[in-house]
Amino acid sequence: MHTSTRRAYSTGHNRAKRAPRGYPSQVSHTTAFPYLGPPYPAPVRKVGAPLAVIIGLGTLAALILSLLTAVNPAGTLLGFALATAAMVLVLACYLWLDRWEPEPPRLLVLAFLWGSSGAVLISIVVEMLIDSSLPGRTAGAEATGSFVTVAVAAPIVEEAAKGLFLLLMMTGRRRAELNTLTDCLVYAGLTGAGFAWLENIVYIGNGEGVSSSLAVAGLRLILGPFAHPLFTTMFGIGVYFALQQRGLLAKVFFLLTGYAAAVLLHGLWNGSALMGAGTYLGVYVLWMMPIFALIVTLAVASRRRERHIIAAQLAPMVTHGLVTPVEAGWLGSLPARRQAVALAKRDGGRVAGTAVKRFVQAVVELAYARDRIDRGFGDARLFALQHDEVARMAAARMEAGPALYRLGGYRPPSG
Repeated sequence: MHTSTRRAYSTGHNRAKRAPRGYPSQVSHTTAFPYLGPPYPAPVRKVGAPLAVIIGLGTLAALILSLLTAVNPAGTLLGFALATAAMVLVLACYLWLDRWEPEPPRLLVLAFLWGSSGAVLISIVVEMLIDSSLPGRTAGAEATGSFVTVAVAAPIVEEAAKGLFLLLMMTGRRRAELNTLTDCLVYAGLTGAGFAWLENIVYIGNGEGVSSSLAVAGLRLILGPFAHPLFTTMFGIGVYFALQQRGLLAKVFFLLTGYAAAVLLHGLWNGSALMGAGTYLGVYVLWMMPIFALIVTLAVASRRRERHIIAAQLAPMVTHGLVTPVEAGWLGSLPARRQAVALAKRDGGRVAGTAVKRFVQAVVELAYARDRIDRGFGDARLFALQHDEVARMAAARMEAGPALYRLGGYRPPSG
């Protein structure tokens, strides 16, 4: 690891006495950024999802839908319309949660497609194998086998299949995208939403008639649109805490704990549905709703923490000449950021608005890289990532230079 990197952009107070080179606060300097020493031999590439993988998973989901449509055209069409309408609301909630540090769009698409294709296919195959291995010849054995499959085997298999995507996110360059609890909640939620979307189409489409299908839709889409995202969220929380650990045993402990919580929650939900309406509503009111409210509170608190992380890193960026004091004033507020982009677009067209948006994103990415270093997780790869983020930020500043210059006198509205 380069010691020059740590010296060049350290947020320690020992360097706070050195003032950045003087620029008027209303002038956006287009090239000033700290020199980080010789370039790294292997720059850290931006994270995304291969287009071929996205196309492959999308094709798999389309094939599953085509098969369902061939078997039951009317039911599948009704299920598709109702399930899609519900999922639009669910996805809108997760995109709102992800506004401070938006995740790469391709990764978000990949998460949803994995839930609606790969996870579904794995679950179907494994559950069929488990179900075929259970004794089911007599009426009593068949009922027991059905309960074991639905309340025990299905949660174990389905949560493992969905959780595979989060384990993939913990590897390689994708690890840099899991900066906060919010990131883990978003990826877990979108994976669960994709799984729920296709599963809801199947259950609604298999109704004996329109009235039966509508009853199933009400049960699944009104009472439990966030059910599968909530289950997978438990594993997402385990992933977040695992990432905060240094030892392998501690990481494994939190991963297994999160997975066990997801399976338990899923098993209670499925099992209560088999035991009658009274048991189902009791579990829903006394167990599922309080946990859902707790997760919502946790998500909102994590989103608020993201704002504080960015605000804390803006001051060192001003000190080192990465942003001007005026820019720091609006970069720390979502409404002010939106207004700055809108003003840039009004004065310089769509190109200017896009350039300012890229500059904002570069500032946010650098802030999160610095936060991880400040929390003691700095290694050679993370310092290389910091090096690259500063370079990307400088390039974004040059691209947005005229627009940022015009924004030099912009002051965000108070409050």
